[in-house]
Amino acid sequence: MTETTLTGQDCAPIAAQAIDTGPATVLAATLKGLADPLRLRMLSAIATDPRGESCVCDLTELAEVSQPTISHHLKVLKEVGVLESERRGTWVWYRIKPGRRAAVTALLEAFAPAALTTDISTEELAGPEAAELEARVARLADELAATATGLGRETVLRIVRDSYVALARSAKITRHLIPLTERFAKQRLADLTRDGDHAQAQVLFVCVANAGRSQLAAALTHHLSAGRVIARSAGSAPVAEVHPQVRALIEELDQHEVTVFPKPLTDDAVRAADVVVTMGCGDVCPIVPGVRYEDWAVADPALASAEGVAAIRNDLADRVRALLDSLPMTVHRSGAES
Repeated sequence: MTETTLTGQDCAPIAAQAIDTGPATVLAATLKGLADPLRLRMLSAIATDPRGESCVCDLTELAEVSQPTISHHLKVLKEVGVLESERRGTWVWYRIKPGRRAAVTALLEAFAPAALTTDISTEELAGPEAAELEARVARLADELAATATGLGRETVLRIVRDSYVALARSAKITRHLIPLTERFAKQRLADLTRDGDHAQAQVLFVCVANAGRSQLAAALTHHLSAGRVIARSAGSAPVAEVHPQVRALIEELDQHEVTVFPKPLTDDAVRAADVVVTMGCGDVCPIVPGVRYEDWAVADPALASAEGVAAIRNDLADRVRALLDSLPMTVHRSGAES
C-alpha cells in the first residue's frame, strides 16, 4: 500500500470559504438561545398553533414551572430574534417572527427529526447482493410493463427504476426494497393513468419525513371515508421508516394494508390529487391548475410524547372529517360532483 504525503501545496485554502467570524458569532448566540428543552417545546407549540400565535397562558401548561420562568424563556427567544409578542389586556401573545418562519420550520421539521434518527448504513446497497437486486428490479419492471395499460414499456421501466432508486436512498433493510418498490411503482402508475373526468376523489398528504403526520392523515382519510376517497402520502425528505407510535395508531384503525412506508414526493402524485394537504414541508409542491391546496399546522408526532401523539391524532381526525365533508366522493377535475 502506497502512502501519500500531503504538502502545503496540496492543502485547499478552505479558511477563506468558512463562515465569517461576525455571522458565526451571531448564529452561535441564536443557537445558544434555542439550546434549552423547554424553549424548543415552546417554539414548537407556537409554530404549530392553528391560530398562528399562542397566549402565554397556553404555554404555562408545557412544564410545571413558575410564571416568571416561562416569561424568562420567552424573553430569551425574543432576544435572539425568533419570537415577537403583543400584549392584549392582561395576557401577552407570542408568534414566530415572519422573517424567521422558514428557519424555524427547517429546525423543527428537518433538522430535529434528522438529529433523532440513527444513521443507517448503506453498505448493503453496494454489497454482493447489489447485482441480484438490479436483476429483480428489471424483472419487476417487465412484469408491470406487461400489465400496464395506456403506458409505453419505456415509461413503465423508468417509473419502476426511479421508484427503486428513490426508496433505496433511505433503505434500512434491502430485503424489503423490491416489494416496496412494487407498491410504490404501482401507485405512481395508477396516478399517471387516473381518469380525471370520472374518478374517486384523491387526497395527497405531504410532510417532511413522511413518517408521522402525513401517514396518519392518509390512514384516517381511508378509514373515515370507508375507502371511498383515495388517500396518498409523501415526504419532501422521506426517512427510512414510519414512526413506531404512528404505525401503532394506523394498525388500530384496522387498515386493509398496514405496510405503510415513507415515500418521496412526485409531480405525478400532485397532478393526480384533487386536494394536496401540506404539513410543515414548506413550498415544495408544484402548483397544478385544478388542484386544491391546504396547509395544516399540525405538530410532528415523532417529537411528541404519547399524550401528544394522541392529541395530534384527534386533531387530524377532526381536520379529515371537515375535509371529507367538503369533498365529493367522486369528482371531475373541475371539482363538480358526479
